[in-house]
Amino acid sequence: MSREIWRVLEQVPYPKIGKSITELGIVEGIQQEGKRVTITLNMANRELFPIVEATIVDLLKGYDVEVKLKERRKKSIHYGSTANPNNRAPYAKNIIAVTSGKGGVGKSTVSTNLAIALAQKGYRVGLLDADLYGPDLPRMVGVAHEQLRWGEGDKIIPSENFGIKIMSVGLTTPTPDTPLVWRSSVAVSALIQFLEDVEWGELDFLVIDMPPGTGDIQLTVAQELPITAGVLVTTPQMVAVDDVSRAIVMFKEIGVPIGGLIENMSYFIAPDTGRRYNIFGEGGGRALAERYSIPFLGEIPLDMEIRSLSDQGRPPVALGDGRQKGYYRAIVDRLLQTVPFTLDPPS
Repeated sequence: MSREIWRVLEQVPYPKIGKSITELGIVEGIQQEGKRVTITLNMANRELFPIVEATIVDLLKGYDVEVKLKERRKKSIHYGSTANPNNRAPYAKNIIAVTSGKGGVGKSTVSTNLAIALAQKGYRVGLLDADLYGPDLPRMVGVAHEQLRWGEGDKIIPSENFGIKIMSVGLTTPTPDTPLVWRSSVAVSALIQFLEDVEWGELDFLVIDMPPGTGDIQLTVAQELPITAGVLVTTPQMVAVDDVSRAIVMFKEIGVPIGGLIENMSYFIAPDTGRRYNIFGEGGGRALAERYSIPFLGEIPLDMEIRSLSDQGRPPVALGDGRQKGYYRAIVDRLLQTVPFTLDPPS
């Protein structure tokens, strides 16, 4: 290998990082025959390749240069099983999968506030938005304005706010209203990348906000991760209870430990009279937990301030009043008492 070529490559910066492509170890190979030079790069971020390629060609004007991108083998996705799952997140001591039977029950709001409540106890927490077709978490944690960033080793850098690390497909799209018209195989591949190609660091908890239902994403998570606890979210409404019962049965059939069930939008307290209204019915979540012999973790009321804070990217467990913070903190306390998590003392 020509020392002259290598010295030139040492001057090629990796965009947005401030280090050279040689420092980051993405120069896979250099072949030279006289003035003919072929350089192979190993980059996960394919969108930045044309920028790096143009810089190399410009700096090596005296050569006939070809810059190639090393072909990456597709990640193996389906070789895990629910009976013997893989562990694509060895950096996380505990994995909590938050799911529901249907959409619109407040699952993402619950996921966000549970993750932050765990961080408030001193634990290292990551929050992964696996609801790929409806990625709401960036708005809820106040990072909707951020875009995907790449760090050393060509790893994706997660966003951070309220003491947790966050990754969502919503951070990868040009605008918040960009639809993801993906077949399920593409969505599953994206999920695997968020597990393996994000610089999560060491985590005590990885909280996964799952999509509603019992489809490909749920099955993939169960096959590719050793889930410590599944947490289910429902409203008291019978339609929601019917749907979440299917998610409970799915978890039981594939051997996912169930940490408990949360009833969201349980009731409404009129601010002017203090009167309680059971808008979506009463006791559906508790009855469901009893029917399937799973822990009932608690109720969260239909609270206009919780909705407003969530829309503003101001999670209630962090910026709400004492009562609102208490709903989520009490649920986390019950979850920690119920599930035998692997934990060191919180920092």
